Amino acid sequence: MKKDLGNVLALYPTPLTVVGAVVNGKPNWVLVGHVGIMGHDRIMVSLAKSHYTNQGIRDTRVLSVNIVDEAMLPKADYVGCVSGNKTDKSQVFAYSMGQNGAPLIDEAKLSMECTVEDIYETKGFDNFILKIDHTYAEETILYESGKIDYSVFKPILFEMPGYTYLKTGDTAAKCMTLGKEKQ
Repeated sequence: MKKDLGNVLALYPTPLTVVGAVVNGKPNWVLVGHVGIMGHDRIMVSLAKSHYTNQGIRDTRVLSVNIVDEAMLPKADYVGCVSGNKTDKSQVFAYSMGQNGAPLIDEAKLSMECTVEDIYETKGFDNFILKIDHTYAEETILYESGKIDYSVFKPILFEMPGYTYLKTGDTAAKCMTLGKEKQ
């Protein structure tokens, strides 16, 4: 028998990301686990209103979404532990500026540079609706076809109820094959 948990968000785990934005003329980084897909060229990043980074996103209307792998995890966790309001996080990661002016983490194997299309505010959160302008990937994580090989990349996932990071990498099945086997 299933137990009613109430209105608990149960769409976890989600990819762990570090969002980069220029705030007061310097890059700032914030760890973000609340991300979502809104089609094939749009995503949403949800940040608590108190985050320092929000100011830069609102001012410049550009940001980067850098997907965290295990090698990046210690620095990524750090930028989630300290506030840009009190700590200068601009040099935590080596970075390059993207074509739209968003800071991109050099060691991130996969980064998206995005522009803000809309901001949907909810109680305590700024939800940035983003258009993906550029996706940058290290060639080492790509199939020969140019698509991302997540079994090689192995992004870290964020699981909210247990507040833990999970490893990825194993393939359970190829999409749209198990159902065909039942026919």
